[in-house]
Amino acid sequence: MTSAGLLLAIDQGTTSTRAILFDASGTVCKIARRELRQIYPRPGWVEHDPEEIWQAVAATSREAIEAATAPVAAIGITNQRETTVLWERATGRPVHNAIVWQDRRTAEICGRWREEGLAELVAARTGLVIDPYFSASKIRWLLDTVPGLAQRARDGEIAFGTIDTFLLWRLSGGKLHATDVTNASRTMLFDLHRLDWDDNLLDHFDIPRAILPEVRATGDDYGATDLLGAPVPIAGVAGDQQAALIGQGCFRPGMAKSTYGTGAFALLHTGTKPAVSSHRMLTTVAYRLDGETAYALEGAIFIAGAAVQWLRDRLGAVAAASDTDALAASSDPAQRVYLVPAFAGLGAPYWDPAARGALLGLTAECGRAEIARAALEAVGYQTAELIAAMKADGGPAIETLRVDGGMAASDMAMQFLADIVPVSVERPSSVETTAWGAAYIAGYRRGLCPSPEAMISGWRAERRFVPAMAAGEREERLAGWKRAVAGVLAAAER
Repeated sequence: MTSAGLLLAIDQGTTSTRAILFDASGTVCKIARRELRQIYPRPGWVEHDPEEIWQAVAATSREAIEAATAPVAAIGITNQRETTVLWERATGRPVHNAIVWQDRRTAEICGRWREEGLAELVAARTGLVIDPYFSASKIRWLLDTVPGLAQRARDGEIAFGTIDTFLLWRLSGGKLHATDVTNASRTMLFDLHRLDWDDNLLDHFDIPRAILPEVRATGDDYGATDLLGAPVPIAGVAGDQQAALIGQGCFRPGMAKSTYGTGAFALLHTGTKPAVSSHRMLTTVAYRLDGETAYALEGAIFIAGAAVQWLRDRLGAVAAASDTDALAASSDPAQRVYLVPAFAGLGAPYWDPAARGALLGLTAECGRAEIARAALEAVGYQTAELIAAMKADGGPAIETLRVDGGMAASDMAMQFLADIVPVSVERPSSVETTAWGAAYIAGYRRGLCPSPEAMISGWRAERRFVPAMAAGEREERLAGWKRAVAGVLAAAER
């Protein structure tokens, strides 16, 4: 291992694009950031402008590189997963805005596939459930909707990619059409066992194999880019949740992390064979390094930090997201208010795209403070359901849950999480776990970073939250939450 050079992580997320420079020990040297505009053509539809994403990646990367005090030795990419882009191979021009992972427009397509009896095949091959969340139905919608696109795709003129693939195409000047196994495993088109695209599913969904990228390991040779200055090798790619698992040092079965960003995603390392869930958890590739593939069980919560944004932007309850803790702390503890934030449907373990949000338990004495507390507590309740489902699936016992993401900075939310699961919750000393995971992969591949075992040993917690709630209160609160969700699901069926 050498310590020469810095590592650049390109962290392209749902609400922002960032480029972060690290040294080989994981110390942040520079952060450059741009907000990402959200486009809402209709209720339930969410899009991004791929050109805006690319311009932000180029600008932030150049800004970070210009601040470097040593050569940049490698680039790692991490990205919002499932978000779908199609573009022309000849020009590199996107044929439509990117359809974001939160988008619900393909619910009818997914319903039709379920009616055709494809759910069992999808689960067996991909480890996923049929849902608009994943890329396959987004591709199908684009092929059905953009005039002439289906034929052009069959003729090999069109390329598909999740955001990592689109960025690799642009960074390589159109020379590389590739993705990694973690992103491929989120498309609903990828066989987890063979680690290749599944021709049977492609036939069922009528998606041409010609549009799909080559699939490579998480740590691999992704060529080099000279678009940011001197040529720099790209040596690692991972979807954001898998990058966070790596950045948290979760390299052993039984280690788990939960990231609280726009949504929330809990991943449990299950070992070198795909785990089978009977409780609607997802089976996904955790990473592939040194010729070995690791798998994880995943639970996806569509709305976490986005509920705090809703408090700020729609209700005007807080001026800044960081004010939420103080407002929630002033609430009446006797009130039992439940916010079921199904703004974009419900994810695991319900997978109901028709569900919509609800606020229950209100009395005349309730106000902004009680609603703020309910927004923070919602992530705890939802995570408790995910962890319970993973336990019921027979996954490795979770003794500690490592947390990251913007909402993990909330002491109130993290203490409630520890209380309601219940499990010890550890917040790392470094908050940049997702970006560091991408940088680490690239650095490890290039011989700059230590082994995964050394990463485990070197991980440090900034704070540990331990369960303090009485069992009776926990049971009462969880029962109230389940009644609230049941009401939302019943309303969705009407």
